[in-house]
This record gives sequence, structure tokens and C-alpha cells, in this order.
Amino acid sequence: MTAPARTTDALHVEEATVVAARLSKWFGAKVAVSEVDCSFGPGVTGLLGPNGAGKTTLLRVLAGLLVPSSGKATILGLPPKKRHGVYRQVGFVPEDEAVYGHMTARRFVEWSAAMSKADGAPAAARRALETVHLTSDADRRLSTYSKGMRQRAKVAAALVHDPKVLLLDEPLNGTDPIQRARLIELLVSLGQEGRTIIVSSHVLAEVERMAGRVVAMVDGRVAAAGTVAALRDAMSDKPRRIRIDTDRPRPLARRLLAGEWVEAVGVDAAGVEIRTGDARALGGDIAMAAREAGARITKVSPEDESLDSVFRYLVDLG
Repeated sequence: MTAPARTTDALHVEEATVVAARLSKWFGAKVAVSEVDCSFGPGVTGLLGPNGAGKTTLLRVLAGLLVPSSGKATILGLPPKKRHGVYRQVGFVPEDEAVYGHMTARRFVEWSAAMSKADGAPAAARRALETVHLTSDADRRLSTYSKGMRQRAKVAAALVHDPKVLLLDEPLNGTDPIQRARLIELLVSLGQEGRTIIVSSHVLAEVERMAGRVVAMVDGRVAAAGTVAALRDAMSDKPRRIRIDTDRPRPLARRLLAGEWVEAVGVDAAGVEIRTGDARALGGDIAMAAREAGARITKVSPEDESLDSVFRYLVDLG
């Protein structure tokens, strides 16, 4: 994981390369982004939020694809809209497919290199495809690719001109575990090189693996900002839901209820769902409870790791 950029406060960083200054964007009566005021610097920053939070709109405004309705966006000190010098320093990976199925991956990335006026398009495309591990499939049509492979082709196209700023909208969607691990490793490496990486996601655990800092959005506004640890600390005194799969759910549930940190227990044929105000204490008690109940535990997993649940905690939506 990259170290977070040094902050002047939770929302702003020193040596900012990407800035949203009281930024708003609306479409008719719908407000998609409202008064967002934050900045981003070198390293990986996670842009977190449930669907409809405004992440995609914010990234498109930052990339210069949309004009803000009010406020200002700058990249490397300049407004991005219609600034070719800025475009050459920015790579953008949209959430939608944004690929031409009739093209091979090689042709698609070479075309992106030419559009970005990268030096030596064929060689630049080859390097970008190697970076995302698509060399062996580079001459297949994109229409034959899986969604995860298309995601990697989009990342290659965004990297082909060697940008200083990379904006990625849900880039891990559709990737298998190996593809996901490789992309996370790549983004961490790019951040460590000093590039500014902003990557949106709705999965806290994914962002925790790559981002030193997070900016969390809900309903078009910033709900929280800081390190992932700080975000978790903000949740630490809130009830959490933990799922335990076991062969003896009722005996285990009775034993766990003895712990003062357990607030409620739900039981079904396959396991137990615990509501707790102290997940750490519960975690320390599970193994002993299983031994005393004669239960075999096959899986322990959080049930509220999605950003929808995180934001219910942070902004009292639920």
C-alpha cells in the first residue's frame, strides 16, 4: 500500500495535483455532485461510495469530460476542459465498456496512443499491454474478451501515454481474483512512482489493499476523508454484523450471547449472524466459544463491508 499524501486537513493534501474547489454538477433538477471541496496528491486515493453517490460524475468533471455547474476543477494547476496539455498528463478509465469490439487489444491501445500523441505508438502500446499482462492475447478482438480482460485493456489504453494522473472508475469490476490482485499491485506500484491515482470503488476491502487515503461520498457530497484506518475508527463504536458459518449454530449462538459485546444473535440452519459493538472482542472469543459449544466453524465474514453500510454509520442514513 502506498503512504497517503501529507494532509493539511482530512480533505486537503500538500502538493495537490488534482483539486475540486466547491465543485457542483447538476443535470436539470438532479444534483449529482454538491459542493465537493477536496484535493488529491501523489499516491493512491480511494474514492468510495455506494452506487449513485456521485463518484462517476466527479471523476468525469475532474477528467474534463464534463463542465462543472459551479466551482472549479484543476489538474496540475489548470482547468482540464479543452486543455490538450492537461489531457496528455491524464489517463482515464471509465466504468462503462468504452471499447470497440471489432478492434484487437493491440489496435485499441495503439489508437489510444495516437490520440494521446504518445511517442512511438506501437512500442508504447506493447509496453502498456505487457504492464497489464495482455501480451499473449493482444491480437484477439476485444469482443472475444471477458469483462475482466476488457478492463485490463482499458487500463492499458489509459497508461499508454505515461500520464502523471490516473483516474479509474470501478476498474476492478468483472475481474477474477488473479486479475484483481495484479491490477491492485499495478496501481500500488504506479502510486509509489509518484503518480496521482484516484480509483473509485464501492468495496472497502478492495480499496484498503491499495489506497493510503480515502475520500468517501454519499448523495453527491463528501461524507468522510482520511486513511482507511481513520474511516474504520469512525465506525469502531458502531454495531457491526458478523456472519459465522457452523455445523452447530444454536449451541454456538447460546454461548456467544454470554459475551457482553454481543448485542443480538440471529440463527439459521447454516450459521449465526452476530450484531456486536466490539468486533475485536468478538473475534477473540469465537474460537473458545466454538470449542465450548462443540461447533466446527467453516467461515467468519463481515456482513456490512459494503459502502452502503459504512455510510449508514458515517452519515446516519439508516
